[in-house]
Amino acid sequence: MKLENKVAIVTGGGRGIGKEIALAFAREGANVLVCGRTRDVLDRTANEINSIGQRSVAIVSDVTDEMQVAEMVNVAVSRLGHIDILVNNAGIAGPTSAITAVSRASWDDTIAANLTSAFLCSRAVIPVMIKRRSGKIINISSVAGKTAYALRSPYAAAKWGMIGLSVTLAEELGGHNIQVNAICPGPTAGERMTSVIAHRAKELGLSEAEMEQAFVAKTALKRMADPKHVAAAALFFASEDSGSVTGEVLEVSSGYAL
Repeated sequence: MKLENKVAIVTGGGRGIGKEIALAFAREGANVLVCGRTRDVLDRTANEINSIGQRSVAIVSDVTDEMQVAEMVNVAVSRLGHIDILVNNAGIAGPTSAITAVSRASWDDTIAANLTSAFLCSRAVIPVMIKRRSGKIINISSVAGKTAYALRSPYAAAKWGMIGLSVTLAEELGGHNIQVNAICPGPTAGERMTSVIAHRAKELGLSEAEMEQAFVAKTALKRMADPKHVAAAALFFASEDSGSVTGEVLEVSSGYAL
């Protein structure tokens, strides 16, 4: 198995892309700590991992809070032994509105959940990885981090920032044998995308069906991305298959036109 005896942390691991990544890692032999803000979905993911035959810890944690992040890392080390892989997946959609209607609180919340969280989690695990002279950090950005995204300015700014953080950490940490890469999903099937479509349709005065078709029309494959394919990309970056890859930004977007 590609991740046998490895230990991974997956933030936002209770649902959607995060859950698919956590399960994909477990199927390849990893023990996985999943964290997020909702206990029941985290427990369901952890139970699925346990049923595969791997160990899992579910912890309710606000990854925008420095002390809670430190505690999460301590739990991973004490319960699972070490940390080989960090997936910074946690995030929120943020507001869908013109920037003149975005409140300072909404801006701050979106940047914190989508970017500051990755900084805090990375900073917390890096000393553990440096000590072992090995580590993989995988940041889940978005195609919104590579193009203009009207009506979603806080989200786009955070996702652009995630790419900048990823390539900078790759340069900074390469000498410690720590690899850092980013994945940019496009419109991806699931609960989050359904909510994004609903809010954007309302703001633009379209039906939800029209809004969904507008997203799909921008893809070469004319379909939403599958979260399992995002998880497969994360598995590549987490495994030794990517042993010479760092500082890369991979789109999993069904060929979304930027």
